[in-house]
Amino acid sequence: MQGARAWRCRGLLLPRTAPGLAASRRGSSSRDKDRSVTVSSSVPMPAGGKGSRTNCSKSTPQKVPNRLISEKSPYLLQHAYNPVDWYPWGQEAFDKARKENKPIFLSVGYSTCHWCHMMEEESFQNEEIGRLLSEDFVSVKVDREERPDVDKVYMTFVQATSSGGGWPMSVWLTPNLQPFVGGTYFPPEDGLTRVGFRTVLMRIREQWKQNKSTLLENSQRVTAALLARSEISMGDRQLPPSAATTNSRCFQQLDEGYDEEYGGFAEAPKFPTPVILSFLFSYWLSHRLTQDGSRAQQMALHTLKMMANGGIRDHVGQGFHRYSTDRQWHVPHFEKMLYDQAQLTVAYSQAFQISGDEFYSEVAKGILQYVARNLSHRSGGFYSAEDADSPPERGMRPKEGAFYVWTVKEVQQLLPEPVLGATEPLTSGQLLMKHYGLTEAGNISPSQDPKGELQGQNVLTVRYSLELTAARFGLEVEALRTLLNSGLEKLFQARKHRPKPHLDSKMLAAWNGLMVSGFAVTGAVLGQERLINYAINGAKFLKRHMFDVASGRLMRTCYAGSGGTVEHSNPPCWGFLEDYAFVVRGLLDLYEASQESAWLEWALRLQDTQDRLFWDSQGGGYFCSEAELGAGLPLRLKDDQDGAEPSANSMSAHNLLRLHGFTGHEDWMDKCVCLLTAFSERMRRVPVALPEMVRALSAQQQTLKQIVICGDPEAKDTKALLQCVHSIYIPNKVLILADGDPSSFLSRQLPFLSTLRRLEDQATAYVCENQACSMPITKPCELRKLLHQ
Repeated sequence: MQGARAWRCRGLLLPRTAPGLAASRRGSSSRDKDRSVTVSSSVPMPAGGKGSRTNCSKSTPQKVPNRLISEKSPYLLQHAYNPVDWYPWGQEAFDKARKENKPIFLSVGYSTCHWCHMMEEESFQNEEIGRLLSEDFVSVKVDREERPDVDKVYMTFVQATSSGGGWPMSVWLTPNLQPFVGGTYFPPEDGLTRVGFRTVLMRIREQWKQNKSTLLENSQRVTAALLARSEISMGDRQLPPSAATTNSRCFQQLDEGYDEEYGGFAEAPKFPTPVILSFLFSYWLSHRLTQDGSRAQQMALHTLKMMANGGIRDHVGQGFHRYSTDRQWHVPHFEKMLYDQAQLTVAYSQAFQISGDEFYSEVAKGILQYVARNLSHRSGGFYSAEDADSPPERGMRPKEGAFYVWTVKEVQQLLPEPVLGATEPLTSGQLLMKHYGLTEAGNISPSQDPKGELQGQNVLTVRYSLELTAARFGLEVEALRTLLNSGLEKLFQARKHRPKPHLDSKMLAAWNGLMVSGFAVTGAVLGQERLINYAINGAKFLKRHMFDVASGRLMRTCYAGSGGTVEHSNPPCWGFLEDYAFVVRGLLDLYEASQESAWLEWALRLQDTQDRLFWDSQGGGYFCSEAELGAGLPLRLKDDQDGAEPSANSMSAHNLLRLHGFTGHEDWMDKCVCLLTAFSERMRRVPVALPEMVRALSAQQQTLKQIVICGDPEAKDTKALLQCVHSIYIPNKVLILADGDPSSFLSRQLPFLSTLRRLEDQATAYVCENQACSMPITKPCELRKLLHQ
């Protein structure tokens, strides 16, 4: 799911401070020793980094379920029939480890993770390996999406003691939860270039018996080093770094890694990086008269266009896959994640605001169409993901991409009708295949498919512009567009009859918050109430099913039950920092889109709860987890990287600035400054690791615009001024509707609103900065001109 996922084909990771275990490895061949960490580094990455896979059905009727059968997590339930004495993360497992003096084997993954499926099938279904895990270890299974705190702590250990990380994550802990050995995916048996899981278990078992005191000492030493290394604090610093310098350095680092031809910022695998695109748009806005500013805009727009034309986008059913296995955005890892859809729809909406090119708005609408159709609970919530793998036909074992790829024969049979008016004999199928690059032999390189599973198959990817394809066959552009859309619709209808990929129907507060933002922002930009209503229903779902009124706390998860019901784990899984930060962001965006102040009021209350539960009053910034919830974990971290999702501290910095703009409360501005100061060193050294926080730093050191519209919310002239604001890319602003009621929530927060009047009983706009407001404006064209200055 994160960038680390590209490294998931890893073996045993041994801290340099574990000599006993290191010695035990000397019996293996030199090739095993040399390749034990990066066992697949020279193997071409296939689609999704995978080889073959056996049937992923997890419930065999004749087997007896283990205690995971009582869990709600789809990932844990996938392991409920393993011959392993699995425990969920919790006190029962820890007490058993201490009472029996056994090491803990911690296995962390998620339900749509291919290599998690592989290890489950190869190792956790193996009776002998199951006995080893049950007799010599206390085996604990964790869904990383349910417990991001557990995942972050032990992934920090894995990455610190190796060259990478990924999922499934395999870590061995002392009974006091301190890690001493870590790895990711292990094959069941020893191979030419890697140590097998059975061997690893036996070696650790022997070392625990013979050298336990050394292991414990080394574990304490490594934990202490990680604690020092991971500390993020203001220290002696009083202020954050210069935004101008940090911005420039971040842009230069991105410019150096930019792919001129295909867009994006790596060779392969290549990930969509909405936080980087968001930074580039902001950089363009503040440098738009400079060469670097133009360059930043071009980098972001080109990347978005190449992604949308590539196979990483599902041209038949819409939405985006997780990442591309190649530089060209052609062959994806086919998993679809909610957080990608949420962030990318905002990125494409912003691209439309900036460029005016409807290509980008159409992509944004397509993403939301996919989410509404495939990832939406009928009560308004949003599911987490769809798997990459599915059976090509019922009863067959799942293969990656089977649901999404096509043969030439299939397309020809579905689209046999002739194209009228073409300059040569042509069927609709031939036209579609030419435009989307389908070939008889398949368009997937053997280097991306070493097992031959995708032989003869094609991933749709736009090879030519509409204009070029139309000219090639003597067609009008609009006629071609209609023909292609009709063809894609027929493929979509045919695809409905294929076995569907597994749906992870878990609902996470954080990702639902991101999706509320996606619908709200896109609906506001495009002026589509229907999309804003999806955001409203999403927020209502969060308040109804994922919020505890008595304590004011968010819950992390809920689950789709039978008959459209919503279920919760017992006891509930309480929210983490990212849940609060992302939901607050969604509510602020929803207020600006809907102008319903109830969402803003709830955002303020959640921010107060976030401050109470997670704020570090000594060092500044927010911890990722509550102190009580993470009790027993060796580290309490502050996430310091904007990756597949923005870090919760980066998001919180923006939220605090916006809340200050909505309320005038200085406490939130003070917190924002403290947060940015705490992360100063990280931003100064590697700003490209925190582009979303660098963007917040710039916003904090610039002047936030308070755009106030005085008018009747239902009046046409009010709506025209609001839509004018929504149509313009202005990231550093708050949009406030003043309806003239002095007792309203916002009037109580910002007394100056009562001094702003409608001009001649018309809806009137004011742009306020530094406690001074512009002259009143009643015409959208004049407001647009002022906002573009």
